[in-house]
Amino acid sequence: MRYESSALEDWMRRYYFDVDFDIGSSGVEDYSVADVRELLGIPLESFDEIVLRDSTTLGGDEVRAAIADQWGDGDPERVMVTHGASEAIYLMMSTLLEPGDEIVVVEPAYHTHYSIARSLGCDVVSWPLSPDDGYVPDLTLLRKKMSDRTKAIVVNFPHNPTGASLTAEQRDELVGIAADAGAYLIWDQAFRELTYGTEPLADPVHDYPSHSISIGTLSKGYGLPGLRVGWVIAPPELLRATFDLRDRMTLHLSPLVEFLAGHVARGAETLIAGRREQARRNLGVLRQWAKANDDLIDLPEPHGGVTTFPRLIGIEDTTDFCHELARRDRVLLVPGVCFGDPERVRLGFGGPSEGFAAGLDTLARALRDNGQRGGKHV
Repeated sequence: MRYESSALEDWMRRYYFDVDFDIGSSGVEDYSVADVRELLGIPLESFDEIVLRDSTTLGGDEVRAAIADQWGDGDPERVMVTHGASEAIYLMMSTLLEPGDEIVVVEPAYHTHYSIARSLGCDVVSWPLSPDDGYVPDLTLLRKKMSDRTKAIVVNFPHNPTGASLTAEQRDELVGIAADAGAYLIWDQAFRELTYGTEPLADPVHDYPSHSISIGTLSKGYGLPGLRVGWVIAPPELLRATFDLRDRMTLHLSPLVEFLAGHVARGAETLIAGRREQARRNLGVLRQWAKANDDLIDLPEPHGGVTTFPRLIGIEDTTDFCHELARRDRVLLVPGVCFGDPERVRLGFGGPSEGFAAGLDTLARALRDNGQRGGKHV
């Protein structure tokens, strides 16, 4: 089975580690092990007690219980711990779907939300979020996209890259649409707690447990991407069905990683509170910056997460501009071609505040220089 290449991962591979200012990523500022130990009160000597033996396929009892209590319905039998959300998505898609199945995917989308299904020979139906509507999800359109062949709906709200989200009422309607069709709802909740002025959306594992597949990660809102911890909350029989595939991939996580992940799950709000407040302050800076530079950028209002998907005015294809910004100015910005819209960019506001402001200032100068040169980068 061949997979289509990921423009996003290719871009991040090329520039992520070779810039000074990152205003393109979709996560928050990273924590150190010392930060985590201090915030969560983990004694240093407790690491010496960890025995580096194999873990189980689903994950250790303690970390599964912690995830079930924090993000699930309290039942650890419905939890599988994975190497990041990427493994979770791959395992679920590859196990659930068969050639000829149809899935509906919200777009723009993270590449694995659709590319795995396409590689399996599935029909992928786009549920587009339109910039003309400020990326507000159109559930009437979703109903029109559904058919008697729809096996799953794949969403992530708050949404990457647009920052769009659902109201609580829209979320309930979405669950109802899936239930009416008897379709699985694959709910990527990577940015669940990163909301501004509203409560996080309820996970459908609570009111649609028979067909909900909830996927989470410690990489985005929790500032722990290097820990490589994700999870799936799903019906136990579906989790067990992944074993043949996982036996040929990763087998299980390290008990060292599971130890830290269990503590993080138990103290999740302690870790995310400061990073959420930092993102909120950065968002205020971004709004003011965009207002002062409204001749350069058209900024849609994000309702959650730490990304937005603005249009760079006068640039029809932002790819060359983003290459130049990274190479010359050492600023990371992700061109919209990575998400199917070359006129836009993914702009991330979750990182350190000082670097974020400096990155925005550099972006404004580069845009003005580009305009003075008459560059359109078509």
